[in-house]
Amino acid sequence: MLRTMTVGLISSQLLVTGLAIAADHKLSEIVVTEDRLITPTRQIDETVSTGSEISSKGMELQGPKAETSAYEAINLLPGLNMESADGKGLGVEQTTQRSRGVRGMLGALTVEGVPNYGGNPIGPRDYLYDLGNINTIAVYKGAVPADIGTGVGSRGGAIELRPDWPHEKFGAQLNQSAGTDNYYRTFLRLDSGKLPTVDTRLSGSYSYTQADKWRGPGELGPRHNFNLSLAQPITNKADIKLWYNYNSIKQDLYRALSFTETQNLDANYYKDYNAVLTGTAANDISYYKYNHGYFINRDFLSLITVTPTDQLRFTLKPYYSVEDTKVWQGNLTNNMVQKRTREIERTGLITEGSYGTKSLKGILGYHYEASTMDIYMQNYAPTTAGLSYRGYAAFATAGTSAINSPYLKLTGSAGKVDWQVGLKYFNYAEPSSDGYRTQTPLAAPYPLVRDSWLDRSARTYDILLPTAGISCTINDSLQAYTSYGRNFIRPYSYLPLVSTYVNGANIARFKAANITLNSLFDGYKMEESDNFDLGLRYKSEKFEIAPTLFFGLHKNLLTTISDTRVTGIPISYQQNIGKATGYGLDLEMNAFVTDYLTIILNPTWTSLTYDDDMIYQGTRYASKGKQVVDTPEWMLKSGIILKLGDFEISPKVRVIGERYGDVAHQEKIDPYAVADLSINYTKKKVLSMAQLKVSLELTNLTDEHYVAVINSSDDTRAGSTSYYQGAPFSAIGSVAVTF
Repeated sequence: MLRTMTVGLISSQLLVTGLAIAADHKLSEIVVTEDRLITPTRQIDETVSTGSEISSKGMELQGPKAETSAYEAINLLPGLNMESADGKGLGVEQTTQRSRGVRGMLGALTVEGVPNYGGNPIGPRDYLYDLGNINTIAVYKGAVPADIGTGVGSRGGAIELRPDWPHEKFGAQLNQSAGTDNYYRTFLRLDSGKLPTVDTRLSGSYSYTQADKWRGPGELGPRHNFNLSLAQPITNKADIKLWYNYNSIKQDLYRALSFTETQNLDANYYKDYNAVLTGTAANDISYYKYNHGYFINRDFLSLITVTPTDQLRFTLKPYYSVEDTKVWQGNLTNNMVQKRTREIERTGLITEGSYGTKSLKGILGYHYEASTMDIYMQNYAPTTAGLSYRGYAAFATAGTSAINSPYLKLTGSAGKVDWQVGLKYFNYAEPSSDGYRTQTPLAAPYPLVRDSWLDRSARTYDILLPTAGISCTINDSLQAYTSYGRNFIRPYSYLPLVSTYVNGANIARFKAANITLNSLFDGYKMEESDNFDLGLRYKSEKFEIAPTLFFGLHKNLLTTISDTRVTGIPISYQQNIGKATGYGLDLEMNAFVTDYLTIILNPTWTSLTYDDDMIYQGTRYASKGKQVVDTPEWMLKSGIILKLGDFEISPKVRVIGERYGDVAHQEKIDPYAVADLSINYTKKKVLSMAQLKVSLELTNLTDEHYVAVINSSDDTRAGSTSYYQGAPFSAIGSVAVTF
């Protein structure tokens, strides 16, 4: 049991026992009595493990914040840095996550390989799921397997949620939590077990979560989540699984700090939006009820598997996803409250066939998706009667886009050597769109007028994505492995470009220089990265170590440029011209001091630096060779596991090195350390039929004041970044009963 918990807290890509699923040649395993918490992982039919998998037990150890956020659930892994304005996993889209220095919003989040993402912001929605319905989470920080539906891209790695499908036996789980800041959460799940005759298995869950913001007026929630899944055998060679997830959350936003305010952090630590209206627009755009969001997501997927023979398998994954989100936030540039609307619909299919044996197998697949994203901003003026409509601020609607992505993989084993190679082609086609803007001069009812200068042409972006991996078991204690993969992100940040073009006098200046909005989009390309990993896994009876060296070349990064073609002060906007080089070391160390005490020490060193200086509005910024914004060189995740009978005591410390909020390193954010403590009491047989677990989670024990979120792009100049304080001390108690 102790060894099991130990394994789970080692934040490693491949950390304990060699190839966990290559049955012919494993490193000798530590004997465990329960599920391990983190193990090596790979996709079905692959032979080389290039990722790490966190079990449900491992997710539980992350505390309540990991129950509603996939990013929080994986934050123990080295090379990952998850920061949030909130400390309870409810800060929707006021978080940042970086994988080896690359923003997680540029990566993939999937359920069974089916992508989950949206626009404005681009990338994953990590807050959609109750992690009580997820069995394990697979994380790929370097090479990303070809059969993971990456959606918009994989430059920030890939995360795959693997559902806890309906159980074979009837069961029920009830979890009730309460804590500081009026935190309250109820989670209930029921499993039907295998129904007679038809062998159907069903599961359903519902959760309600709510809390007060830890600073300022307002609330986080209520958050409602409903999940329904079904598993149905069709024949002894075919089955179908269905998954439906509904999530809605209301949220009053946290207010960001400027860099100047972070320099007197104690005085500004509890600064937030205003509790009352003043009658002055410049102040009332910061009224807390004018800064909030409402997020609704519905996701459906099906997994159909047919295995005619032991060597042949077919899978189909049809899916459908809808997002309806509205966010209101004050805008200092024009003293308006902007309402951002996202209406997103995605329909897709992933199909795959595989044939062969362990020594040689071929996998052929295809991913298709059609999506519509109606994304736009509207202006509202604060008045004595409330918010008054003032027309559209920007559009980024582009009709129906399509993804076409075939892939091929070959995998095999020869003695103590496992290998795999793959090639994926990604094609993203977006249609043309007609331009409209609010009629000027502004006058009610603020109608839209046609403007061909805002038209955009149809475009197609494509890329080839090779992958390769090899591992060798040297002896019972030592294994070496290496992998390569090309990752990408399709063009993004459309709305900021449109907003810059139409903002104020900019549109007249662009037209005078004969520059259309379409010509600005000509500078958008795929961001690309080539990633290499080289690692060892060593274990003995009392000690384990798993170092991973990584290297990456990044190009076509979205970078701010100055357009001197317009008269007066140059107008600046983003284009895909930046380059960066990254390398570093993930190191996991594990010492089994006694049967009751384990010590974990997991440092990470990351260098991700700009290849060239940045130029903004004619000014050159000395960024060459400097660390990319919001990327600490050093991180440390460590802990102690103490097992005393039915009690489990786990103190943990997370140390984050200094970071910068701008490319020239003028805005330095100090390092910090946060200590947490979890205490769990588990009684496996209560009245001979239930398991009882009582937990206490204490976070930020020393009430450290620190900057958590650095909200910036990779090319942010000084003065443009916003910052969010980390949450202070909090306590949450939970009681869970499982039948």
